[in-house]
Amino acid sequence: MSDDDGRTPTLGRRLLLTGAAAGLTAELASTALSPTPAAAAQAAPPPAPMRRFANKVVVITGATSGIGRAAAIAFAREGAKVGFCGRRENLGRQVEREIRAAGGTATYIKADVRVPAQVESFVNRVAQLYGGLHVAFNNAGIQIAKPMHELTVNEWDDVTHTNTRGVFLAIKYEVPHLKRSGGGVIVVTGSANEFASRPGLGAYSASKGGVTGIVRTAALDYGPDGIRVAALSPGTTDTGLADARRPPNVTDAQWAQAKAAFGAANVDALRRLARPEEMAAAALALASPDMSFLTGTSVVVDGGMLAGL
Repeated sequence: MSDDDGRTPTLGRRLLLTGAAAGLTAELASTALSPTPAAAAQAAPPPAPMRRFANKVVVITGATSGIGRAAAIAFAREGAKVGFCGRRENLGRQVEREIRAAGGTATYIKADVRVPAQVESFVNRVAQLYGGLHVAFNNAGIQIAKPMHELTVNEWDDVTHTNTRGVFLAIKYEVPHLKRSGGGVIVVTGSANEFASRPGLGAYSASKGGVTGIVRTAALDYGPDGIRVAALSPGTTDTGLADARRPPNVTDAQWAQAKAAFGAANVDALRRLARPEEMAAAALALASPDMSFLTGTSVVVDGGMLAGL
């Protein structure tokens, strides 16, 4: 007997149909009440930030803008007590206020990494204020883009004293505090230009190549003391260093287009410039316990720029 022969359903068949209808009704009600995965993801509260640096003391040089600023905010978000320096006090105070307003702990101290006494005072004050030192991110750097024969001696010295000598000075005054804390981590900002330069970047590439030598030697010097030393070598990042190459009389819109075009043409894999927050995330990863066996090397984070050379 077929289901469509027009006869009155038997009792058993009526029960089956009733059960099926009830099940369908329940399923529809459940679907209506249960959000889709996309809706559930939107409705869910944001995940709590990791706390890899809870109660750790972190010093950062060159943190009033760019990668350093993003790193100061990120370290504080993960529970660190952050002391940071830079030459531009108005920007430093802005970063300090932003971190504190978000519930973080941070202190800005004006200091120039080219001046030994200022570097020493900065590091000592942070260690005294927060009770030690566990992580250093030596990030301060500048760039002057000119063919080498057009660079003045003072310009060459300015770049190398900031980017290379400044790293030496920071490490010199950080290490005693790290030793007293039983070890720690030093991360230094290098550059993908250590490995492949561009026209006009003679002083910059030379200074960052020197950073590589410092990192390797410091890792050997202080590894027995439980101190790791590594370089983060970014590709072109959308910071003030990139903006320093902006030609005069170029509008904001034109410059944004030029940077996008540069990223598309030169970053062979991801085809864009990096964001400061992406480099800050890499710096935190290198400084974290997750990288406990990484030292004496440069980690290139360049979106595939060098891969295409």
